[in-house]
Amino acid sequence: MTEDFYEALGVSRDADEEEIEQAYREAVREYHPDVSDDPDAEEKFKKVKKAKEVLTDDEKRRMYDQLGHERFEQAEKRGAADSGGARGRGGDPFGGGGGPFGDMQDIFDQFFGGGSGGSGNRPQTGRDLKTGLEVDLEEAYHGSEKQLTVTRPAECSECNGTGHPPGTGSRACPNCEGRGQRTEVKQTAFGRMQQTTACRRCGGEGTVYEKTCSTCRGDGIVEDETTLQVEIPAGISDGQTIRMDGKGAPGEGRARNGDLLVEISIADHPEFDRDGADLHRREAISFPQAVFGDTIEVETLDGTVEFDLPEGTQSGERFRLGGKGMPRLRRRGSGDLYVQVRVVTPEKLNEKQREALEQFAEAGGEDIEVEQGFFDRLRNSI
Repeated sequence: MTEDFYEALGVSRDADEEEIEQAYREAVREYHPDVSDDPDAEEKFKKVKKAKEVLTDDEKRRMYDQLGHERFEQAEKRGAADSGGARGRGGDPFGGGGGPFGDMQDIFDQFFGGGSGGSGNRPQTGRDLKTGLEVDLEEAYHGSEKQLTVTRPAECSECNGTGHPPGTGSRACPNCEGRGQRTEVKQTAFGRMQQTTACRRCGGEGTVYEKTCSTCRGDGIVEDETTLQVEIPAGISDGQTIRMDGKGAPGEGRARNGDLLVEISIADHPEFDRDGADLHRREAISFPQAVFGDTIEVETLDGTVEFDLPEGTQSGERFRLGGKGMPRLRRRGSGDLYVQVRVVTPEKLNEKQREALEQFAEAGGEDIEVEQGFFDRLRNSI
């Protein structure tokens, strides 16, 4: 699967400019060739730099979202080739020179048909489809493979997408005289404008048929329910999108299918709260553990770990377990796990416990010495 610019930066498709800039700064600190020992650091650095350049430019981002990653790069290369030396004259790699993207109409015509000339029945890439998928926090932590059942347009199997039964008689379309396109000339304020479009009656094919397929009613497309396997990468965040190449709507004129965009939602977890790559949980401890310290077991998403609780731990204190948080999506390392402890006061005491506490109180246990700044730390931990 081709990693698109959103995935390269690890942001969702609706991320704002501030989120993109922040993700870019983090990626630069990790992948800059001067500081990284990753053998692919230079290539990854170039990718995130290009991603930031495109996604922080409103016009380029709009084009990127409409075309998709592969077609955007194809359009960029085509624009650079067509513009020749335009770069040296202050031009843009997309050609033209009349704006930040130059004459983008030519690129639209190449991929989507239409325009003022050429054939009206160009192959047209299928549209992208969107759906959602909920995953557990554990699945997002480890990475997983999930099944997703979607209903999407598909090529009719009865007519192989032609819209008519095999062997059906045909004749030249009388509307376009077999050319597959119609040309209209309009008088505008700029003069006479000529526009060539696909013939509506024959769909640009130039041929009409005596019978239509009863299954798809001549459309060549039917609604089909299918089950797909979705690869969930470790560290994915709520709201991020997985692009499944070629799993969208079928293209016209045997063009490639569109893509399926799967937006991920992370289900709430009963024990862990997530903040980016960091995780938070609460742990109950006893009064003696708080006073004397103890080695306690803490559950993580990757199993149980032991943690040394220091003497004199206060209720509400928070401790950091480095590297026990979520994996960083398509990057090295993990976030941290923050454990906030809460001292539990026993509701019932046996005779021996009561005597011990009474002795503690008689020995001055009712006197409390509060260190400077204690309440500030307590307030910040809540």
